[in-house]
Amino acid sequence: MTTQHSTPLDLRSVTVTDPFWHAEQELVRTAVIPYQWNALNDKVPGAAPSYCMHNFKAAAAQNARKEAEGKTFVPPTYTYRGFEAKPEDPAHPDPDKFYGFVFQDTDFSKWVEAVGYSLAHHPDAQLEATADAAIDVVCAAQLDNGYLDTYYILNGMDRHFTNLKDHHELYCFGHLTEGAVAYYQGTGKDKLLKAACRFADYVASRFGTEEGKLHGYPGHEIAEMALVRLAEVTGEQRYADLAAYFVRQRGQRPLYFQEEDRRRAELDGTAPQKTKAEDYAYYQADKPVTEQDEALGHAVRAGYFYSGLVDVARLTGDKDLTEAADRLWRNIVDKKLYITGGIGGTTDGEAFSYNYDLPNDSAYSETCAAISLAFFARRMLELRPKAEYADVMELALYNTALAGMALDGKSFFYVNPLEVNPYACHKDSRLFHVKPVRRKWFGCACCPPNIARLVESIQEYAYTVADDGSTLFTHLYMGGEASTTLNGADLTLNVQANLPWQGDGVASVHVAKPVTATLAFRLPAWAGGEGAADAISASGEGQDARISRTVKDGYVYFTGEWNDGDTVRFAFPMPVRMVAANPLAREDTDKVAFLRGPITFCAEGHDNGGNLHLLHADVAAVAADPKAVKVVPFDFHAGAKGLDEKGLGEVDKVTRPMVKLEVPAWREPAADTVDEPVVSPLYREYAPADREPVTATLIPYFAWANRGENEMTVWLRA
Repeated sequence: MTTQHSTPLDLRSVTVTDPFWHAEQELVRTAVIPYQWNALNDKVPGAAPSYCMHNFKAAAAQNARKEAEGKTFVPPTYTYRGFEAKPEDPAHPDPDKFYGFVFQDTDFSKWVEAVGYSLAHHPDAQLEATADAAIDVVCAAQLDNGYLDTYYILNGMDRHFTNLKDHHELYCFGHLTEGAVAYYQGTGKDKLLKAACRFADYVASRFGTEEGKLHGYPGHEIAEMALVRLAEVTGEQRYADLAAYFVRQRGQRPLYFQEEDRRRAELDGTAPQKTKAEDYAYYQADKPVTEQDEALGHAVRAGYFYSGLVDVARLTGDKDLTEAADRLWRNIVDKKLYITGGIGGTTDGEAFSYNYDLPNDSAYSETCAAISLAFFARRMLELRPKAEYADVMELALYNTALAGMALDGKSFFYVNPLEVNPYACHKDSRLFHVKPVRRKWFGCACCPPNIARLVESIQEYAYTVADDGSTLFTHLYMGGEASTTLNGADLTLNVQANLPWQGDGVASVHVAKPVTATLAFRLPAWAGGEGAADAISASGEGQDARISRTVKDGYVYFTGEWNDGDTVRFAFPMPVRMVAANPLAREDTDKVAFLRGPITFCAEGHDNGGNLHLLHADVAAVAADPKAVKVVPFDFHAGAKGLDEKGLGEVDKVTRPMVKLEVPAWREPAADTVDEPVVSPLYREYAPADREPVTATLIPYFAWANRGENEMTVWLRA
């Protein structure tokens, strides 16, 4: 059949032409990347300041002074400046001081990663020149020993690596490395890559099991998978070894973070905090990963860590690490996954809650967390091809990840709830984290550039090739062209598709001479999984039997001799699915959600009026005749005026072709509104609600809040 392991195709080997993802990539290239560059330089009116490039320029200037002054240069001595430092005079920040969060450097790193991906498939001399100039500034900030984190460079190196738990130095290192690799792969330029290698070498000199080294690991993970990428692009095994060390060392006794907290209290002259092992579950560091069986703690950290875990498991063949990844995957997918592909249900620590706790109106579901889930799922696919991994990846990509960005690319969600009442968001402090419209930027701006780097690298999620060169896997049905080498021969797959709105298409094979190989195609769960195997066929399956088929783990494997012009045709059914949650998910009891293909739909007040909690799906009508739900192609017109002088919630006019659902429904009548005088009693004797037949209009979840502030809900009462 095939080897289990596979690797994404090189970004340059895949083009995206389908209307959906091509539009998203063009939006990021033409609007988002320039917008975010302005944000990094604090040039977006009404947006929260980033201070990112300010800090790099300050650190570069300090290095220049050091070089000019020589031995007379006096480096800064660390004084505690907090997790976030703000200027005393916001209008006139000190050019020599650090501002922002301790991880502010990563705004640049994720931006340049997106730029690298964009340049790989769409060369742009002006954008490349802008990035090159920015890289010059960043590299000028690097210390002679390779260290590159402006928080400590500007505030004093005497306390660096003393608060790994909370101060994000290794997180900054990880993102810098990811950005450096992407920019090198996209342009061939290695200046930033060399800086990342120098930083990696410095980290390797300080961390490890050897005596005299720090036995610590990142507080906020990402260095693990970044080091694997660095090892793969440079061929240096020491970087992969460091990644494996970070994965395996995490949670070992004595707990490093517990010891670190004690030592730092001694340095500060304060009483040490009384902590228990379970307190470090927030960091996935309460016990070794091989002993973990529940996804706990900060959801983004967890998703990044699990991604690195799978990378190391794949490279080392470590069975225990693989089994740990399997257990953690099962816990997320079976008990902690939103129907929108989001993870992390609680604002308390931006974290996973307990099993089946999936609140809707107070959901956290951070954009970065959904992106981390896509990372995790893709790496599980690389470990072994199972359609379930691609199904979850696709759910996260098409829904929560994209919902984090407005359709004009100029405002963003940090939090992605499944139910919103704007009035409650403004009045209820318990919902302070839930925003009914997107923000232009965030002081903690992890999500906006994360979306950009994801969208510009979407090709890496569509295809992988088996490590033995025998099989090309199609995980996402994305219109475009993918080229690879199978069994020593070049093959190009040209795919015509129009997902997520239609389930049919054709993949055409182009070869210079016949090639014997396997082309494997996912059977999506939304189409019926392996029950949809008859909906896909290869032209060589006829009487000559050049091509055989095998169905395994949700993929159909077409194996045999491929000739130029051969085709694989698919016509996957795309029924509207009315879905109920597990009864243990209390928030969704007696509610239903509607999905079609990879898209989760929601109701907005804009289409359905207010008080969406009084809107019920006519489940009996839909159950009796699923075709009672009408699938209507339409042009979605985004656009909204700003709600204040800073342009809060403003969305430029944008038109995107989409599909909406018209669902048989009914409403409970309500004469009162929150702000109107009471005209009916607060309580009454129970009687069945009057039913006003209506048609509920549902739009794709990723498109909500693009037409101004209004109510929204994914789950409808039954």
